[in-house]
Amino acid sequence: MASTQQPSITLIGGGLVGALLAQQLARRGFPVEVYEKRADPRRAGFTGGRSINLALAERGLQALRTAGLADDVLTRAVMMRGRMVHTRDGRSGLQRYGVDDSEVIWSVSRGALNMLLLDAAEAAGVRFHFGQSLVAADFDARRVRLADEQGVERSIDAGVLIGADGAGSALRAAMHAYRPLGERIEPLGHAYKELEIPPAGQLPAGLLGDSGGHDQFAIEPHALHIWPRGGYMCIALPNTEGSFTVTLFLPAQGAHPSFATLPDAAAAETFFRDDFPDLLPLIPDFADDYGSHPVGTLSTLYLERWHIDGRALLIGDAAHAIVPFHGQGMNCGFEDTVALAALLAEAPQDVADAFAEFQRVRQPNANAIAAMALENYIEMRDSVADPHYLAKRELGVLLAERAPQHFMARYRMVTFTHLPYAYAYDRGRAQDQLLQQLLRGSTDPRSVDLDAATTALQATLPPLPSLRHG
Repeated sequence: MASTQQPSITLIGGGLVGALLAQQLARRGFPVEVYEKRADPRRAGFTGGRSINLALAERGLQALRTAGLADDVLTRAVMMRGRMVHTRDGRSGLQRYGVDDSEVIWSVSRGALNMLLLDAAEAAGVRFHFGQSLVAADFDARRVRLADEQGVERSIDAGVLIGADGAGSALRAAMHAYRPLGERIEPLGHAYKELEIPPAGQLPAGLLGDSGGHDQFAIEPHALHIWPRGGYMCIALPNTEGSFTVTLFLPAQGAHPSFATLPDAAAAETFFRDDFPDLLPLIPDFADDYGSHPVGTLSTLYLERWHIDGRALLIGDAAHAIVPFHGQGMNCGFEDTVALAALLAEAPQDVADAFAEFQRVRQPNANAIAAMALENYIEMRDSVADPHYLAKRELGVLLAERAPQHFMARYRMVTFTHLPYAYAYDRGRAQDQLLQQLLRGSTDPRSVDLDAATTALQATLPPLPSLRHG
């Protein structure tokens, strides 16, 4: 008689996706051991690599609901209703993400969220081993070699290996050396650096912007702020204590402006004074921030294969790292964990089949959100102030009001529904083509005959699937 015991899982990586996956597997009866190269952030403090604020949307929230953690996370988050666009002449205006406050995204701290997920996983029975780096993997013997923070190595039995160790995955490197995965990394050519707007109480009163009546914050807290400048931009996301994490995105090399032409804080401050004059006064520690914070790189990872039969699998950024401009990297990774945990629970003795089905279902969606994230960078830095983009956006809102079963903006499909990313990508392209045809180059959506446009929409595109929220 075949054993029904759940196979033991060895997870490499205890970050956001690793901790959430570990919790979900443990709740389903799988023995889970997690090996994380960094120290335990609950004791050593959070020292993660990228610290860009995370935008939590419906897909990620649904995964957290599945894990019983959504309410706890939301108490540590700040609601963002839309993009607050800051133009060169000092004006600003809110572009809502959704139709009302039922469709918002949430700014969350990477470190605080990681620690909450670690606590939840441990409560479910997961065993964590911190300060343990993967050195090598023997996939035939099902063993891995680990090194501690002093470089002392040891070898352990691995069971089923899952890599949730991020874009620079050590398990992916080991898998690729054993059996090529068809890896392709496409650098964006742009990079980023983080700065900070402190809480309002730390700024002179005369410098404060419009905080919407929220005295704790220097500027409106319930928005993702964008200073689009065509080819580059700054963004700012709120933190619960009243500060904002500011991120400057620029070309890495090339003509001014690029990080290559801003080698020090003095050059960067001159650049900000010219291009972001309303933002610079809100960053009193600009010189220290710019001088001490590293320049981060941005790339997209594509793999042809995510697994080696039933022995090893990659998930989250380890399998499909994307650029951050749609705010969907974490949400996509969290969606991965729900799909994988369900597949393994359905057939715990058929791990190879579960891994193959996981890749079949998730890979087209990962590719789709990778493409949309790249497109969203152009939209954020260039299009949000472009009259043609704004006309299409306004016409789309009007059509969505008249025919909600046939039109939903792509951003809303991605951010506020569970429709597959691949569907949202294809449907969004079809809708965009229709909007362009209806406008015929005009920047005035009111020039469009809405009755005729609605008829054309319903004749051209089938109704949207019924699955939306929740």
